[in-house]
Amino acid sequence: MNTLTRGLACFFLSNAMLTACSDGGEAAPASGLLESRVAAQHSASTIDALAGLVVGTAGSVELQDLAGPADCDVTILHVVYETRDPAGEAATASEGVMIPTGSGANCTGPRPTLLYAHGTTTLKSYNTADTANTPEALLVEKFFAAQGYIVVAPNYLGYDVSSLSYHPYLNADVQAQDMIDGLRAARAELATRRDVQASQQLFIAGYSQGGHVAMAAFRAIERDYADEFTVTAAAPMSGPYNLVTFGDSVTSPDGQVNIGGTLFMPYMLTSYQNSYGHIYNVPSDAYQSPFDQYGPTLFPTDIPVATLMQEGKLPNDPTFRLLFGPGGLITDSFRAAYPNSNFRAALQKNTLLGWSPKAPLTLCGGSEDLTVYFTNTWDMQSDLASRGINVPVWDLEDRKSLPSGPTYTDVYDAFQLAKLNAGSQAQMQYHGQLVPPFCFSLIRGFFAQYLTGG
Repeated sequence: MNTLTRGLACFFLSNAMLTACSDGGEAAPASGLLESRVAAQHSASTIDALAGLVVGTAGSVELQDLAGPADCDVTILHVVYETRDPAGEAATASEGVMIPTGSGANCTGPRPTLLYAHGTTTLKSYNTADTANTPEALLVEKFFAAQGYIVVAPNYLGYDVSSLSYHPYLNADVQAQDMIDGLRAARAELATRRDVQASQQLFIAGYSQGGHVAMAAFRAIERDYADEFTVTAAAPMSGPYNLVTFGDSVTSPDGQVNIGGTLFMPYMLTSYQNSYGHIYNVPSDAYQSPFDQYGPTLFPTDIPVATLMQEGKLPNDPTFRLLFGPGGLITDSFRAAYPNSNFRAALQKNTLLGWSPKAPLTLCGGSEDLTVYFTNTWDMQSDLASRGINVPVWDLEDRKSLPSGPTYTDVYDAFQLAKLNAGSQAQMQYHGQLVPPFCFSLIRGFFAQYLTGG
């Protein structure tokens, strides 16, 4: 998978005080489907070849060993649909819809649907329908679509051909609605096709930012759309579920800025400024000079992150941690005001603790993650446990936490070998490259427990 500097997927981060616009507004049309076209058709052998070229774990364990060979050919649709922006106004978004085809047992008959939420990307042109150039989407195609799942993977508002000029980053209600409207549009399109039939089974997953989005969509479906959808099982991965505590940690004078902090902060500030207002009065309240000239409209963009640093539009720090202090992105005054700020209130509003899922849920990640601190996952587990809901947490650093049995791959030793072979790059690669394929392997086994024939 590509590095952080290329800005591709698979890394996150990171109310009375809020002057909030509507998070939902009027409901979108019943399906929201605007247009659909075939973007690609991949044979099983092509999927295996692409996956082998783009993503592989080090040492004796390759992606093929984790995912297994592709069983199905996959047709990928590019779908454009209508959803709502944070003000409740109509806006367009797009998605990739991956359809398994072929004569194999996993490729015919009613197929389960996976609603998948991708990780942070700086690329405005990001498109999950283009799996050949989108590593995270290729992982999803390899692990799920090629194994018989219909995959619905929204690109989110603000990306690809979306009509919105910014991305409502980590706005839980808006991103959940985007996902649900994408699912509606996909189902409307699938109902017109003869090459696939969707079953009633709905699985939800997402990685990093997508872990937050997946959890928010799961919550919204069970809370607001239970008469329309029933979630079979969900497995968010490495997500920032406890945003407010995460923010408290990063902004604390004795806290540690996470890897990627200088990328995630502009996204959050722009998102919450547009969603709620009053995060800052003028950009220089939040951004140090000269970054106050660029921060509010910096992302998403197709300009490489390395170029932005060279041009002085981002701090020149390859670890993306120079958030505060001399040469940093954010002013000392904004940091000092954080504990009582509207920004912290926005993080609190979008924290995903305090609800009780009905469908089976598991969480996966690695506890040495310096991009999305694993305290987010443990906090989610503890919060659920406080209401008597016991959710397993699969920590790739803890052999005893991982499941065993014929439907799972024993990944602990392989993951440790991958870290070892990554050498000095292991810390930077941990969140975006090392963890995802191993968690994908585990959650596919988890989902397999709930698959039925129709």
